[in-house]
Amino acid sequence: MEKQRKTEPEKRISPLRVEGSASSEPLRVCVRNALDNYFEHLDGHDTSGLYRMVVGEVEGPLFEAVLEHTKGNQSKAAEMLGINRGTLRKKLREYDLA
Repeated sequence: MEKQRKTEPEKRISPLRVEGSASSEPLRVCVRNALDNYFEHLDGHDTSGLYRMVVGEVEGPLFEAVLEHTKGNQSKAAEMLGINRGTLRKKLREYDLA
């Protein structure tokens, strides 16, 4: 008879939260609130490039935080982010972080 292995429950990683406010909210809620505020203040003006703007607002700080966490180790940072190291290097140049 084959022995069954005990498996540990899968660790659940909670969503990113923004701490320091009256209630810590998931990052997605903060992004949504920021976008709602952005649209409220357009005052009838058109906008374009919104996707790039939002991605840039999130990607830059993400790369900074991950590099700080990995003490500047780009290979570890790329692995942590789930991207190719070459892609990370390109993005770091794009955000003037290289």
